[in-house]
Amino acid sequence: MADKVVLITGTSSGIGLAVAAAAVKAGYKTVATLRNLDKAGPVRETGADVRSLDVTDSASIEDCLAGVVADYGRLDAVVNNAGVSVVGTVEHLPMADIRRAMEVNFFGVVAVTKAAMPLLRASKGRVVTVTSVGGAVGQPFNEAYCAAKFAVEGFMQSLEPVAATVGVGVSVIEPGAVTTEFVNNARIDVPAAIEAAGAYAPALEAYINRTRGAYSTAQTADQVAEVVLQALAAYPIVFRWQTSDFARSFVADSLSDLDGSIVAGLTSKWVR
Repeated sequence: MADKVVLITGTSSGIGLAVAAAAVKAGYKTVATLRNLDKAGPVRETGADVRSLDVTDSASIEDCLAGVVADYGRLDAVVNNAGVSVVGTVEHLPMADIRRAMEVNFFGVVAVTKAAMPLLRASKGRVVTVTSVGGAVGQPFNEAYCAAKFAVEGFMQSLEPVAATVGVGVSVIEPGAVTTEFVNNARIDVPAAIEAAGAYAPALEAYINRTRGAYSTAQTADQVAEVVLQALAAYPIVFRWQTSDFARSFVADSLSDLDGSIVAGLTSKWVR
């Protein structure tokens, strides 16, 4: 991998940080990007080339990619990882929060992929995007987040055969619960959220209790990073990757659920 250049978004912590470390270890020339360089300490320790990139800012994307080309002369892969968590139901979520979920989790992915495609065509490279089991299974109190992840999966599944005609591989990574800062970054004041939930308070409390339990047995970011590195190197290219047995079972239930009853029966238990 010594000549391969990979750019990763959202590397300040969690999965992105783990992927950057794994890519460096595997021998990639690793460009680790994040919006706020004040949080770059941990990723600098991996030995990656750390650069600023805000996936919601087209000028930032173009500047970053131009710098990569100037310094390396090529780009072989993009790992779309940057994302935000939004927890709440539509009646109470501000539209600004819903739009931000789409802007970062969907439009940011689209913008980075669009800007990188000419470079990836030249290198016959890869687009690997970290989505979620929430891109295949709608989950209570995650309407905005799952909507964005469903959109990403639809976008990438549609792009995959087209990109393949010009030699670019496309894959998505679907983790389940992962022990990262992503959950903490949702910044939920649980007592206040439940108090403000009104008629939804019992359902929200049940959901939060269930989710705490799920994250107590979650897989690590390093385990997810291993799958990302497999996807980067796989031949033949595989489109959809789950990162655990739980994720495989969960996604399989949804993909085979023609009338929606399987998922509804499962997730309705989370809010009761």
